[in-house]
Amino acid sequence: MNFFSFLFLLLIASITGVIGANLAGRKKLGCLSSIVLGFIGALIGTFIARKLELPLYPSLKFGSHPFPIVWAVIGSALFVALLNLFSRSGR
Repeated sequence: MNFFSFLFLLLIASITGVIGANLAGRKKLGCLSSIVLGFIGALIGTFIARKLELPLYPSLKFGSHPFPIVWAVIGSALFVALLNLFSRSGR
């Protein structure tokens, strides 16, 4: 994987993390946390899709590494919802 593919992968992970967080109700996220959330969401979403025997498309390939976009958004939304469930509200 070359440098530009890696940067594009970070950008896609960040976008999926932000979308997933917004779906779960968390609005303010930093760049690094949205990237991490996108990767965690991709892991969780891929795990769920494989357990339910669902297809992993659409996904982008970076070299030989696929990144499932829809499942990353779903996984990150579920992860943020789980975090919101266990975190204290400031209200």
